[in-house]
Amino acid sequence: MDMILIIEDNKDVNHMLAEALTDAGYAAKSIYTGTDGIREIKNHAYDLILLDLMLPYKSGDEILKEVRLFSDVPVIIISAKELVGTKIDLLKIGADDYITKPFDLGEVVARVESNLRRSHRQIQENKVFQHKDLALDDSTKRVSVGEREVELTTKEYLILELLLEHPRKVFTKSNLYETVWEEDYFGDDNAVKTHVSNLRSKLKKANPHEDYIETVWGFGYRLYKA
Repeated sequence: MDMILIIEDNKDVNHMLAEALTDAGYAAKSIYTGTDGIREIKNHAYDLILLDLMLPYKSGDEILKEVRLFSDVPVIIISAKELVGTKIDLLKIGADDYITKPFDLGEVVARVESNLRRSHRQIQENKVFQHKDLALDDSTKRVSVGEREVELTTKEYLILELLLEHPRKVFTKSNLYETVWEEDYFGDDNAVKTHVSNLRSKLKKANPHEDYIETVWGFGYRLYKA
């Protein structure tokens, strides 16, 4: 089930959107302030974000700019601003779509479906993920660094695949644990730290001159910037 994050300070509008998305078969979470919104995006993985512009504490365009530093999640702007220049500016800094208030709920659901299809299609087409001289072939489950094949455990493979699928996203330890282990995270990060450490060691052994996974202090892990 696709997870949709709704960041909208008007509770009536937020609840209306959540209900429409839930009825359409999606899981929806409601957030009402900009600061809570960016915190939620950093701590949990979502398939799509519906983002208002006029938010308390941190505006929607600020959130969009910050999100695009670490994630390629589809973002649909929902705003009462109708200026063409505003729409163009937001699309340029990373918005995937723009819906003007007042809106039709059917149109919102249709736009969500369209953007999710595009996002899923891009992921499915990328059967081979590459970063520097590191390659992961999702069809054969083969990982290689240069000409050297790297043997990984199932959890190490899933962690690496998740990082490669979202090369700009920072994954917290809770993100990784809940996604890879498919269990609730209760604060014990030893399992994640051990698997990431082992994964790094194997990649470093294959190419001692390159780094692939970066620790973002205070947040988590992401692919090391090329």
